[in-house]
Amino acid sequence: MNKEIGYELTTPKPFDTVVANLEKLAPEGQFRVLHVHDVKATLAEKGFERGPLKIIEVCNSAFAHQALQKSIDVALFMPCKFSVYTEGGKTHVCLGRPSIISQMLPGSGLEQLAADVEERLKKIMHQAV
Repeated sequence: MNKEIGYELTTPKPFDTVVANLEKLAPEGQFRVLHVHDVKATLAEKGFERGPLKIIEVCNSAFAHQALQKSIDVALFMPCKFSVYTEGGKTHVCLGRPSIISQMLPGSGLEQLAADVEERLKKIMHQAV
């Protein structure tokens, strides 16, 4: 994982447990789970095989509204995403770092908001693993 764009944790917990934990903890942390993409199943429909991989899209409407007020370009990076996959006998949880958005949109005033969102999502990850 490129640590500049993503934040990653690993755990010996089973894949399905970590996914379920994220789905449960996101709303407790004020983020709505918008959708869970089962990438393994999607690729299998087209004849491609891979290990378990799910992308969990989450959003906090208040934060999204604030960010969009600062720059409509934020919409290109919404919603926030966790990816969960297995590799080397461990489960990996990754977060696309919201703070990167503020770096890609200099002068937008998103720095503090993005940092706050990122810290909240990291907390959810730590609780999930």
